[in-house]
Amino acid sequence: MQLIWLRSDLRLHDNTALAAAAAQGPCVAVYLTSPEQWRAHDDAPCKIDFWLRNLGALSAALDELNIALLIRDAAHWHHAPEVLLKLCRELNVGAVHVNEEYGLNETRRDAEVARALNDQGIEFHSHLDQLLFKPGSVLTKTGNYFQVFSQFRKVCYSRLHFSLPSLVATPLRQAPTGIARDPVPTQVAGFPPPSEALRALWPAGETEARRRLDTFVDQHIDDYQNERDFPARPGTSQLSAYLVAGVVSPRQCLHAALQANQGEFESGSAGTVTWINELLWREFYKHILVGYPRVSRHRAFRPETEALAWREAPAELEAWKQARTGLPIIDAAMRQLLETGWMHNRLRMVVAMFLTKNLLIDWREGERFFMQHLIDGDLAANNGGWQWSASTGTDSAPWFRIFNPMSQSEKFDREGLFIKRWLPGLNDLNSQQVHSPNTQGGLFGAVDYPAPIVDLRESRARALAAFRNLPARQDAGTEGMGD
Repeated sequence: MQLIWLRSDLRLHDNTALAAAAAQGPCVAVYLTSPEQWRAHDDAPCKIDFWLRNLGALSAALDELNIALLIRDAAHWHHAPEVLLKLCRELNVGAVHVNEEYGLNETRRDAEVARALNDQGIEFHSHLDQLLFKPGSVLTKTGNYFQVFSQFRKVCYSRLHFSLPSLVATPLRQAPTGIARDPVPTQVAGFPPPSEALRALWPAGETEARRRLDTFVDQHIDDYQNERDFPARPGTSQLSAYLVAGVVSPRQCLHAALQANQGEFESGSAGTVTWINELLWREFYKHILVGYPRVSRHRAFRPETEALAWREAPAELEAWKQARTGLPIIDAAMRQLLETGWMHNRLRMVVAMFLTKNLLIDWREGERFFMQHLIDGDLAANNGGWQWSASTGTDSAPWFRIFNPMSQSEKFDREGLFIKRWLPGLNDLNSQQVHSPNTQGGLFGAVDYPAPIVDLRESRARALAAFRNLPARQDAGTEGMGD
């Protein structure tokens, strides 16, 4: 008997470990609920709910192939070895198949499980699946992990031209095993279900993920480069939550994009090329997790920035979290996050830079808050994005480049449509007033809107002074795998 241990790969199609297990003989699947670990990782309740809903859809799909999905509890990942070993003994499992996951805790968990199984004569097979390239296979000429995305992307493009990762065949129906599937829990203690309105925004299952992918490629991908920065427009794929849960694979996304662009990576549709670059950004940050484990430990990628004099400003941090900063574009973005579990990517950068530069609050506060609310929360992408905005990370924005929320608002939400969608109290303001209701001697009309919690010009100067006082830049690469 083969066992497929499902994690962040909740799909039937193009699933490397599932295909490998099924090819070796009769197989059964297992998923471990790990609420203590999820809490330790700040996973959002809406994300856990989304994963459970997708797990339910996958269980039904697997059942059609006579592959039973079993549910076991391993509250913390250090329980995984004994839980899996017990299951393997019960079912006489000869081999366990997984798709690789990255990050320090994930790597240690898998190493401990492999050791426990191997000690009992049970094989442990780990497969490349959630990435196009295995970490460690895309390196600089000196054999180090890339720290700059543009250089990483160039090597990826050359590899893709040479060898495009192919889609994996879907398993055929196997003979009945006599093993009954377990009911998938609809809720886990400590993770209250989100609103039905939020759930409706994120339907579960591969069919929905594929529909979104096909709709985006058919209708929006050509305009992606021009539309993706405008939060009031439907310019993005809305696939991030499905990619993080593994309901759709990066290979499926890449193949769909190439099919729409006549097989071209770097020419043809500028929108398609831009979107493929976004898939590679996702790839880049996963490789960073492996090459520089410090980022899994809540530490800055650039060591010298650990010396930054971050401010202790609990009242301002709470105002940011509660969408009452007095800056409409910031507050509207935070409302979107709180109500939908998602935030437009341009606005993720804007609110992150506001917190880390204008408020000079430690990026780790924002990173954690995002993880606690994002339905697409992913350590690599979330950490990478926050450190980019805070100028502490790889390929980071130069410390002296600080987004002005007002100019970002006026540029990317000119008519204030996004702001008014999330801050309906500002609906009566015109397209100039809506970006700054508290200017020109007071509130416009009778709008009840708080004054900005910080002066943008003064806070920018404060941030520049803090960064200017840092020690000389160090090479983050010196700490590598041994850190």
